[in-house]
Amino acid sequence: MSYLSGDNMTGGYGGADILHGCNISVDLGEIAVIVGPNGAGKSTAMKAIFGMLDLREGSVTLNGEEITGLSPQDRVAKGMSFVPQTNNVFTTMTVEENLEMGAFIRTDDISATMEQVYELFPILKDKRNQPAGELSGGQRQQVAVGRALMTQPKLLMLDEPTAGVSPIVMDELFDRIIEVAKAGIAILMVEQNARQALNIADKGYVLVQGRNGYTDTGEALLANPEVRKAFLGG
Repeated sequence: MSYLSGDNMTGGYGGADILHGCNISVDLGEIAVIVGPNGAGKSTAMKAIFGMLDLREGSVTLNGEEITGLSPQDRVAKGMSFVPQTNNVFTTMTVEENLEMGAFIRTDDISATMEQVYELFPILKDKRNQPAGELSGGQRQQVAVGRALMTQPKLLMLDEPTAGVSPIVMDELFDRIIEVAKAGIAILMVEQNARQALNIADKGYVLVQGRNGYTDTGEALLANPEVRKAFLGG
């Protein structure tokens, strides 16, 4: 059994279903990537897994425990952490204050975790007293990911982590994501840069109109001629 499993997820907003029997899973130390065309339900699947969307059918289990009825806050307490695509930093707070906010559920000493985040993202240590709103797009994303890591999650969920950043910054972010996974954390991310994301993925999900179109290893999906033609530009 996978550490996280979203099984037969069906639901949407209001009366309209966006997900139709969607299945997503990821294990500790794995990187799973959700790709697909615009409107395929990628971000909706993430929100369903994090409890921001009520499912009409299906279930979500974490470490063998069904959590389908839990609120996002309760899921964070269970070891999940979610970085949304936009509005994911407190712009008027300093970098360090942002990281401290990430540890809001903890009652122990957070200084060691803070140092781990600074080791992962050295630029944040240099800019720790600077307001997050003054940082570049790539640096803000590092703050957002760093803040999510402050809860010491077992599962880190990232919605479009490289949106709007340069190719060099994207490569750097992906390198850091690989490092996080190597520490034994499960990574689930939605990504528009499908080819690059599948390149680092242990597991890939191509969603088509809220359904699983293709599910395989990242390597196999990159080599699949149908996937290449339909979703990766040939």
